[in-house]
Amino acid sequence: MELGKQIRLERLLNSRSKRIFVVAFDHGVNRGVLPGIENVGAKLKAVVEAGVDAVTLNKGIAARLFHPYAGRVALIMKASGFSPFHKNYDVTYADAEEAIRLGADAISVGVMLGDERQPEMLKELGRISKEAASLGLPLIAHIYPGGNLIPEEERYKVEHISYCARVGAELGVDIIKTWYTGSPETFARVVEACPARVVVAGGPKMDSARELFQMTYDALRAGAAGVTYGRNIWQHDNIPGIVRALQSIIHEGKTPEEAVALLEEK
Repeated sequence: MELGKQIRLERLLNSRSKRIFVVAFDHGVNRGVLPGIENVGAKLKAVVEAGVDAVTLNKGIAARLFHPYAGRVALIMKASGFSPFHKNYDVTYADAEEAIRLGADAISVGVMLGDERQPEMLKELGRISKEAASLGLPLIAHIYPGGNLIPEEERYKVEHISYCARVGAELGVDIIKTWYTGSPETFARVVEACPARVVVAGGPKMDSARELFQMTYDALRAGAAGVTYGRNIWQHDNIPGIVRALQSIIHEGKTPEEAVALLEEK
């Protein structure tokens, strides 16, 4: 691995655990102005001050809001997205050179597998992978079996999630973000099938912090390299508390029960 890429990867990973805890703020393009990020600058400040390892931002938000946090948290620039009107198709709207100019530590793109337009998205992933590698820039891909050729009730099957992770590794992705399969036993099969790092996506805000902590703990036990959460962090009414509790699981090996106790501390 080239030195520049290795340096950037080290900035992404927690120095103690070598895992990664990312909070994503790329929802504005994909899902609109969701509750919790109406004032994205205020929530970004709260999350960075809580001490996460990295944040994912689209280029415009990064250019306007990230500068005060340089050196305190790693920056992942999102280079593609879907929309509320085209939920199964990611289009590329930024490139690796822009990420470098912004000072980003990594570039990320999304891919929906199981869709008629899968070939187009894989072609784009291959192009970005080549471009990022030539610049020593780590590549993170959000790969989900969310295309319209896969029934909704089958999208969390281990066979589909394993395929997503393996596709990322085959095309040169350094970290693959994908859905949790529902159990540590099945997610261990995903990790086994993927020689690159795999991190778990959070999805919609869960009903309880305990549920989030259990998923995090089980995914890490199965071999996940970390998590990338969004709504479960910035829609929570205690951002410092939820971040600290998750850090205790991700970086310190605490149990869900211990994390709940941390969250409930006054």
